[in-house]
Formats: sequence, structure tokens, C-alpha cells
Amino acid sequence: MERRGFIKRVGLGSTFLGLTGGMSFQAMGKDSLNAPTFNMDFAPHFGMFRNHAPGGIIDELKFMADQGFRSLEDNGMLKRSVEEQEQIGNTLDQLGMRMGVFVIEGGDNWKTSLATGKQEFMDTFLKTCRESVEVAKRVNAKWMTVVPGYFDRNLPMGIQTANVIEAMKRGAEIFEPHGLTMVMEPLSDNPDLFLRHADQTFMICQAVESPACKILYDIYHMQRNEGNLIANMEKCWNEIAYIQIGDNPGRKEPGTGEINFENVFKYIHDKGFKGVMGMEHGNAMPGKEGELALIEAYRKVDVKV
Repeated sequence: MERRGFIKRVGLGSTFLGLTGGMSFQAMGKDSLNAPTFNMDFAPHFGMFRNHAPGGIIDELKFMADQGFRSLEDNGMLKRSVEEQEQIGNTLDQLGMRMGVFVIEGGDNWKTSLATGKQEFMDTFLKTCRESVEVAKRVNAKWMTVVPGYFDRNLPMGIQTANVIEAMKRGAEIFEPHGLTMVMEPLSDNPDLFLRHADQTFMICQAVESPACKILYDIYHMQRNEGNLIANMEKCWNEIAYIQIGDNPGRKEPGTGEINFENVFKYIHDKGFKGVMGMEHGNAMPGKEGELALIEAYRKVDVKV
């Protein structure tokens, strides 16, 4: 199936999705109508629609575009082969889609690393940043996720914070000339993580003072760690460059947990946010039915304009 970008995107919206629940991607046919483009720039990840696009990641990209999605995010892009990166980048260009985040991961994200100030961790981080510039060029990416690792139980938090700030400054020096942006992500996965709160991340970005160092605000993680989403986003808004989505509990699509995504998305839209909103979560239900339910969930919370 060939894509024609976003021009003349037409379709039957959620009614079409509901009626095609029993149809495979191939069965929809080459000339199937395209669904309306989402108003918010939601970005699925590979594997989210594997049942409707069993031919692999390129077919899945085409399916995403046909369902009205305008972006992709792929945390593991850095680990893909150069050939695969170029293939993804070319396909995104053909589809009129843009690339969301991939993760800057040199092997130290899930252990005590940058907070220590040790040169070995700084060297690995900066090497990975330089590699990430080349990957970003291949897929036309602008944002890359940064996780500073775990906190060091033997150092005062002020010292650790200074160490992380220095690492981010050095990383920003690599990315800024290319117009690229690291987005630091506070996480809720475990209490050993150095970066866990939006205000903490805001402080580091303010200290780095570079357009190449901003906040990735993951709604799922921030609901778990601090809640009060809209008020906390407002306090940090000037440093937020990228947003990710996941309902809580469960980390599935909107409507499966406690978060009022209609209100949160309205706030984000009213702020004039035009960036990517990554769908970093699992599917609540398996199979094709679960994939269609996920799309319908996003139709329900997409901001009406």
C-alpha cells in the first residue's frame, strides 16, 4: 500500500474504525479511505499495530499514517542498523510524518552514573550524544530522551545535581549547533532514579540555559510521582518541549485509568503546544480489536478544533 502523505485525508472516522474491526490491514485494500488526521500530534510506537500491519515496521508506519497519526516515536532507534534507520527516515518523509523521540542510551541509564561526576560516565554519555546526532540526521529527528541514571547514595544531592547539570551542558554543546534537543525525562519506575520530578528537571534546564536541554513531560510518570498535572505543567511550561502519554494505573491508552485526558489535552492545546505527544504505553486489549479500541480512545480525547 502506497501513501500519499496527508493531502486530501478523508474517511469515516470512528464509525469506519468500528466497522472494520474484523478486517485485516491487507483486506482493507490499497484504495481504502484514509481516516481523518488527529488534531493533536499523537505518536504511536512500533508494535502498537502489529496485528493490522503484520508485514513489519514499514507496513506499520503506513497503517499509522492511514489512521491519521502524524508522527512516530521509537525509543530503540539508536540500536537499529544504519540501513533500517535510513529506511524508517525515508518512509517518514514519504508519508509526511515526523520523528519523535528516541533514547540516548549508552548503557548507563539504569545504574548510578552521571550523578557521580565520574569521567567514565561523562565520556560514555558524550560519545552517545555524538552518535545520536548522526542517527537524528538519518531519521530527521529533533528530540532525544535523556535519563541521567540513578542517584548516588554517597553524595549530597546538591553535588549530584551539579554533576548532572555539567553533563547536560556538555551534551547541549553537542546538540545545539545541529538544532537538536535533549529532553530530560523524570521517571517513576523506581525510587533509585535521580530524576523524578518536574520541578527538579525544570531547575536543571534553567541552569543549563540552552535550547538543546528541555523537559520531556510524561503524563503517566508524573501522575504517579506528583499528580496535580495541569498545575505542575503550568509551573514548568517554559521548559517543556515534548509530552508523552499513558493512563494510570496500568500504563495503557487514555480512558483506561484515572487521568482526565480531555481536560489535560485541552490545557495543552490551549497553551499552543504544537509538538509531538508520544503514546508511550501498551494496548489495554490484545489483537486487532485492541488496536482499534486504542485508536478510538484517542479519537475520543483528541481536542476538537
